Amino acid sequence: MIAAFLLAFPALFSIVNPVAGAFIFRGATAGLTRPARSSLAWQVAGYSLVVMLVALWAGPYLLALFGISIAALRIAGGVVVALFAWELLGAAESRADRKQAQAAAAEGGEDVAFFPLTLPFTTGPGTIAVAVALGAGHPPLEQGWGGFFAGASAAAAAMAVVIGLTYAQADRLSGLLGRSGSATVSRLSAFLLFCIGVQVLVLGVTDVLRPLLASN
Repeated sequence: MIAAFLLAFPALFSIVNPVAGAFIFRGATAGLTRPARSSLAWQVAGYSLVVMLVALWAGPYLLALFGISIAALRIAGGVVVALFAWELLGAAESRADRKQAQAAAAEGGEDVAFFPLTLPFTTGPGTIAVAVALGAGHPPLEQGWGGFFAGASAAAAAMAVVIGLTYAQADRLSGLLGRSGSATVSRLSAFLLFCIGVQVLVLGVTDVLRPLLASN
């Protein structure tokens, strides 16, 4: 169980990157009040936990049920993440009114908590692919199956708590850096998110082309 936790938590933390994500979360919810943003942050954390647990426990079986390959998941998810990050990279001034209108329409957070703030922004295709890979690599039933999933699930729960804390404290993180520093980190985080989306897309395309290239 401990070994599974130590394997899963660093893998999930590195792909989710909640500290950098907190700045993008703050920029995407700029029109909300602080209490509303904090409430939304914990909703996102809860949804993220559900996504990670479903991917961990049932991911390989669900993909097989619908005939979806990991390559297709990576391609589709990479496109969505890249497009979302590209929008965040755009001029803030030209999108300020739109963001405020969206925030006002979703004051309770329900309209945006799952999509796009949870999926694909926080627990996108990269996180799902990692969780699916962890679940697919479980040991046999007689060799610690229960302990493995208990440890991996605990890692997902810990990751959700970190997401909630960092997103809820996005204002304080921003205050430490100041307005210009926050804007810089937000743009840098959005660019890194864009790169992650492109990388996930490249991995998916590579998975599709590898058998074709090998046959030639």
